[in-house]
Amino acid sequence: MAVTVGIVSLGCAKNMLDAEHMAYNLREEGFELQPDAALADVAVINTCGFIESAKQEAIETILEFVALKEEKRIKAIIVTGCLAERYREEILKELPEVDAVLGIGANELLGETIRKVLEGNAGVEMYGDKYSLVIGGRRIVSTETYAYIKIAEGCSNHCTFCAIPQIRGKYRSRPMESIIDEAKWLAKVGYREIILIAQDTSRYGEDLYGTQKLAELLRELCKIEGLKWIRTLYCYPERITDELIDVVASEPKCVKYFDIPIQHCCDRVLKRMNRRSNEAEIRELVAKLRARIPNVIIRTTIMTGFPGETEEEFEKLCEFVKEMRFDRLGCFAYSQEEGTPAAKLDGQLDEDEKNRRAEIITQEQMLVSDQMTAEMLGRVYEVVVEGYDRYAECWFGRSQNEAPEIDGKIFFTSSIQLKVGDYQYVRITDTMDYDPIGEVILAT
Repeated sequence: MAVTVGIVSLGCAKNMLDAEHMAYNLREEGFELQPDAALADVAVINTCGFIESAKQEAIETILEFVALKEEKRIKAIIVTGCLAERYREEILKELPEVDAVLGIGANELLGETIRKVLEGNAGVEMYGDKYSLVIGGRRIVSTETYAYIKIAEGCSNHCTFCAIPQIRGKYRSRPMESIIDEAKWLAKVGYREIILIAQDTSRYGEDLYGTQKLAELLRELCKIEGLKWIRTLYCYPERITDELIDVVASEPKCVKYFDIPIQHCCDRVLKRMNRRSNEAEIRELVAKLRARIPNVIIRTTIMTGFPGETEEEFEKLCEFVKEMRFDRLGCFAYSQEEGTPAAKLDGQLDEDEKNRRAEIITQEQMLVSDQMTAEMLGRVYEVVVEGYDRYAECWFGRSQNEAPEIDGKIFFTSSIQLKVGDYQYVRITDTMDYDPIGEVILAT
């Protein structure tokens, strides 16, 4: 009887792709995949270790499976991912119930590790070279109406608050041919939306080809038959070129959506963060995008409570958020991460103050979001059907304006039977708690 393995993947989509690749390898090695890890023989916890809240989530998840192991409902626990890479031996010291720890450079050895553990070996540790982490390769896609493609791994930006370079290593682009082949395969098996991801997608190609190649990559992907929407996440503002803007503006398959993490608007704070852009450049970029791409959606992330952020700088940030009216905005409080330069900076704020500031920014953006949702009334959007909400008794999905998992949804009714993956035209007729509500007006 085959050994059953369940994978719980935490954190970002990039981590999820690693889990999909591991799942494919396990199936090829003869293991049986169990969607519910609590019902499997072996639970693999693919962790995130980016900030404190992610670490806490990972530890709590591991402890949940420790309880299942003690109840003899599962046989073994294996920890992989960023937490495993970042803390290595500390996991087994603090959580001796864990049977094995694999760094990101040892993902290909997961099957071998499972066999060792089930043979009675305890406390197995396998790390390897983090640069041997497979960026592409075959995988079992776990999403339904869209699929991510990782175009690069690691990061070389060295923002002072970020531990990613020490966890994932320096930035390394994936060959363009490999990305295009994967996109063709995804289109062939039925995926119509692909989403390009990396720690910094706008840097794509610099290390491999000596120049930025994201615009060229998008042009090539747009030639693939079967693809309908191509979305790019995590574009750093200083690397968004006129060429990239022109490609997104002119190619029908490129969704008119820019995800641009800016973190702050005050030049002094940005410099302490080791960010390459400043307030004037950010304002100029946003104005350019809105001028050259009608109805463009701009998403960003903001950090509050960075060491030394004064009350005046925070108030300026609040005014900036109100003035810029970003279509989407995520805000999080600064997390003091050991091993990062920012952790040693003077002016560390206490947790309550950092969170207070984050809550204020979030409230400011909610007012903006409420206004923008109201402006959708009467408009028609092409929406991909993602499911049916039995409690609300209506369908839900996304337009080009909503990235999956991080943005909201559109809820709608239909007089015709729909299925997940359909694309329909929906007229917005009402709003509820910042979510637009509509009705299908035309089947495509």
